[in-house]
Amino acid sequence: MKILVTGGTGFTGKALVKRLIDDEHEVVSLDYQEGLKTDEIRAWGATVVIGTVTDRAVVDQCMEGVEIVQHLAAAFRELDVDDTYYDEVNVGGTTTVLESALAHGVKKFIYCSTCGVHGNVAHPPGNEDSPIAPGDYYQQTKYNAEPVVNEFCKKGMDTVILRPAAMYGPGDPERFQMIFKRVSKGTFPMFGSGKTWYHPLYIDNLIDALVLAMEPGKGVGEVYLIADENYVEIETLVQMTAKALGVEVKIPHYPVTPLVIAGHICEKVCKPFKITPPIFPRRVDWFRQNRAFDISKAKRELGYAPKIDLEEGLKRTGDWYRQEGYI
Repeated sequence: MKILVTGGTGFTGKALVKRLIDDEHEVVSLDYQEGLKTDEIRAWGATVVIGTVTDRAVVDQCMEGVEIVQHLAAAFRELDVDDTYYDEVNVGGTTTVLESALAHGVKKFIYCSTCGVHGNVAHPPGNEDSPIAPGDYYQQTKYNAEPVVNEFCKKGMDTVILRPAAMYGPGDPERFQMIFKRVSKGTFPMFGSGKTWYHPLYIDNLIDALVLAMEPGKGVGEVYLIADENYVEIETLVQMTAKALGVEVKIPHYPVTPLVIAGHICEKVCKPFKITPPIFPRRVDWFRQNRAFDISKAKRELGYAPKIDLEEGLKRTGDWYRQEGYI
């Protein structure tokens, strides 16, 4: 099939493009900038278009002959932009892609949302019906696009919404680098008890779910939480990371409240100067918000079965960080 992957040069997009090419699909990758090793994507045989999902003309160009859309593009960790930017890209851009997909007769539209729409899970594990409580503009706008997706489902286009947990794996220099870098130095400062639940999602497992969601008739009009088989306490995650790297790590504990205050102050001080703050609320939330989910719905209805466990995923990721010189 011909498949459009928006956000196709990013971490998740690049991994998905590779899987789709390997499965002998024709792939168009749309992203607003050249990404990590974009030339590699071109070498695989994908068509790479640089442009924004908010530009209808560019989206229409990419949509010609497309049967399935994998919509991954989003404003994420854009700390030096106005808050309206998140709405323009995450809601407006999604609407534009949906309108174009409907006009071009696309068979299926998969929207990649985030588990972050649930915020702190008060009674873990949460499921798809857990309270919606986004903690920032990114999470809020990702959720705001979900009803838009559902509207187009009612108009007759098959849609599926996936809410991935904390993605990580080889190919991503950002999400878990802080954890690996601190562990590799032998000391990991833990703010708070370290008992907060965290639910990782290895990149290959996510790609499995995205591919499963493409199957005709599967998951239409539904939303699914996608994560690894097990969630862990964040202190356990740090200890497992040390094991994956083959190092010893000390985990001194500190109060979390001063860090929360510092995060808010840093963000407010840096924002007028369009400087990325060294610490900000979303990063602090890692120490204090529970993220633990029940993935039984995805297993039951999509046939999802996470194949790579945390121990193996951390080992592969640590090896890649070392190979690329990140740690």
